[in-house]
Amino acid sequence: MADMVIAGGGPAGRALARACARRGLTTVLVDPAPGRRWRATYGLWADELPSLPESAVACAPSTTLAFGTGPHVLDRQYLVVDNAGLRDWLTGGYDVVAGTVSGVDHGRHGSSVRLEDGRVLAAGLYIDATGARPRGNRYEQTAFGAVLPAEDALRLAGGPDTAVFMDWRGGEGGFLYVLPLGDGTVLVEETSLAGRPGLAIDVLAARLRARLAAAGLTLRGREERVRIVLDVPVPRRGAAVPFGASAGLVHPATGYSVATSVRLADPVADAVARSWERGPAEAASAAHRALWPSSARIVHGLRRHGLRALCGMPPELVPVFFELFFTLPTGLQRAFTSGHDDVSGTAEAMSALFRIAPWRVKKHLIGWHALRRSR
Repeated sequence: MADMVIAGGGPAGRALARACARRGLTTVLVDPAPGRRWRATYGLWADELPSLPESAVACAPSTTLAFGTGPHVLDRQYLVVDNAGLRDWLTGGYDVVAGTVSGVDHGRHGSSVRLEDGRVLAAGLYIDATGARPRGNRYEQTAFGAVLPAEDALRLAGGPDTAVFMDWRGGEGGFLYVLPLGDGTVLVEETSLAGRPGLAIDVLAARLRARLAAAGLTLRGREERVRIVLDVPVPRRGAAVPFGASAGLVHPATGYSVATSVRLADPVADAVARSWERGPAEAASAAHRALWPSSARIVHGLRRHGLRALCGMPPELVPVFFELFFTLPTGLQRAFTSGHDDVSGTAEAMSALFRIAPWRVKKHLIGWHALRRSR
């Protein structure tokens, strides 16, 4: 019997597998395709994951811009992840089994993890890091992108060493994301911040083609399609422990989760290791408490309320909202986008936005402000 069986071979699952193995827990990672490269483009703020090694960084743009109704230089270092380097960094100390989990039976002394090919793995504790799946009418962020030569992307925004975090100018209720990849190419991505359901990928592809055509460019090169579930609630405690996007670690207002998941792997593994002798149920509870202390639950609730407020605004007001957001002090921007359990910082960022918003925006944030005050 393995101490831990973790389903999901993405960054979240591998980060937690490595952390558990380093604490002496025998760990098995179940990955449907262990040899498959990670195709998604991951970006993060350097201050979110200061332990990230240089080998896991594909590009560190010298400047990061954002455009609401005007340009803003963001005073935070943005990093583009080298997927192979990240995977190498998160590998080691655990066994990898090729397969897909079809079901899990939980008992007093552990779990039986069934794979689609009929194999059964015995585990003291089962972790689900397979990601969040669209269900019902959850909010989603969707995007369509293409990788272009850097000289082409210069016609859109920024420069060869500049990342554009958000560009709300000229969109149809969405924004453009421009990211140098460190190899002479740039990812340009048309993004719908949030919708229920998410905006169709083919609509976003048409918008990107139109945006490129206006700059005298054509769509070519590798394409990227993105669909992220944004509003996963805090999971209830149970015999299985969700982690990563499965656990609601996706930021409801940005769609980011990789840095948070990797950063939280160590405290979760610490909590499990300390409680291991008291049995699987206590280890699962300890993992849940490490992921979701009361402060993190409050922040998650505030962020989800902010998501609903944004989605309730007329499309023409969303760039105005972000124009205001990008004028906030860097510390408040960081608190709202990256503070998993920073209640005071998140609340102050929301309060500051409410104070400076014009009435046409403020009236959509009244519920937001009331919720912040109640916290």
